Amino acid sequence: MREEGFVPTLPPQAASELHAIEANPTRPLQTPGVRDLRSLLWSSIDNRESRDLDQVEVAERLPNGNILLRVGIADVDAYVPRGSALDRHAFDNTSTVYAGVAIFSMLPEPLSTDLTSLLQDQDRLAVVVEMEIASSGEVVNQAVYRALLRNHAQLVYEEVGEWLETKPPRAHAPGGVPGLESQLLLQEEAAERLQTLRTQRGALDFETVEAYPVVQHGRVIELRLQQKNAAKRLIENLMIAANTVIASLLMKAGVPSLQRVVESPERWPRIVALAQGLGYHLPDVADPVALSEFLAARRAKDPVHFADLSLSIVKLLGPGDYSLVRSEADIHGHFGLAAYSYTHSTAPNRRYTDLVIQRLLKAYLAHQPAPYTPEELTAIAHQCNVRESGSRKIERLMRKVAAADLLHTHIGQVYDAIVTGAMAKGTFVRLLHPPVEGRVVAHEEGLDVGDRTRVRLVQTDVEHGFIDFVAV
Repeated sequence: MREEGFVPTLPPQAASELHAIEANPTRPLQTPGVRDLRSLLWSSIDNRESRDLDQVEVAERLPNGNILLRVGIADVDAYVPRGSALDRHAFDNTSTVYAGVAIFSMLPEPLSTDLTSLLQDQDRLAVVVEMEIASSGEVVNQAVYRALLRNHAQLVYEEVGEWLETKPPRAHAPGGVPGLESQLLLQEEAAERLQTLRTQRGALDFETVEAYPVVQHGRVIELRLQQKNAAKRLIENLMIAANTVIASLLMKAGVPSLQRVVESPERWPRIVALAQGLGYHLPDVADPVALSEFLAARRAKDPVHFADLSLSIVKLLGPGDYSLVRSEADIHGHFGLAAYSYTHSTAPNRRYTDLVIQRLLKAYLAHQPAPYTPEELTAIAHQCNVRESGSRKIERLMRKVAAADLLHTHIGQVYDAIVTGAMAKGTFVRLLHPPVEGRVVAHEEGLDVGDRTRVRLVQTDVEHGFIDFVAV
């Protein structure tokens, strides 16, 4: 963490502020002028181990057939004001880093996993994004305001996903809260409407494979896969809609802000070549609609290997970054989401950009001057981009450390793999099973991203996370 510029321990002044907050934790809840929405059937869906809950959702069907969707976002700013020592510490790190066997929180855990977390059966302040979703998937009306709310059901992706994918769903939804069954089905319907419109516009639907280490007695015994399910797709669609609404609102209000940008991929010709190798024709100029249709066709034709294709395309698209937006002239859009303007706003416990957007939004709602100048926002964007790159390095390293620990007794074994990187500094592959990444140190000539190959494991270094293969 320190090598990448992070500050993994809480500075003394920030610790003093935290103690003062813990001495009077309910003071922010007494904020006047916020709506009381605690009676609505709010619920959250997240990972089983998650305690830093950033958002909750609730929906209702309107007489005209539209769905009124509300997304409540934790009001972290109420506890971490701009310029405080806690805020400076959050700026130093800009995000929570998930290192597999340890989590380094952007904010101290008494805040991020308790006082600012939207935990079940707790009164919490939130910023609410309200969207009226037509049958076409268009958001025809929207509003943003502050509210006091209560999470009535803290749900888990796996359980909700399994329930939603059982058609028709069983009578009782996870959580055991009266009325939750119809509520979750209505949220799923809203998400499907949003997804349909996004797909028509060229949003890319990937099947990503994430693995986390299972440790016993200090050794990694398994890399367990986490895959998308109906519940994750539901939340993904609702959060994308909320982020798009907030980005558009700030832009139309003339408030300088930060947006998340993914430009047209420089390696589009390689994507075209991958599609051609599978019997599909893509245009010579980057086209998200054509790419989306190609991915949908491949998912339907070969669902078993779709995650491998997704990985290749994701690598070729490249990572996004944060950019200052003062007017429409500054907008570059998000290629992968087919979104004209897009920001990050729904995870202020875990991402500094989201906390900044929340402050901009609250100032706008209160008819106050923006709390940041364009120059300050540019500096924040740079810091977040640098730290995000560092976070990816740390998380990738720790995945490799866990994988090296798992594979160190398998030297000489041959695996099926897919090429995930081909550059001057080396060629890298990911095994199909277990989902482990490493470097090809011999016979890598001619390999490019997306190619299938077979590799033999020749060396591991657990401490440094090195896993070396030779192509065979």
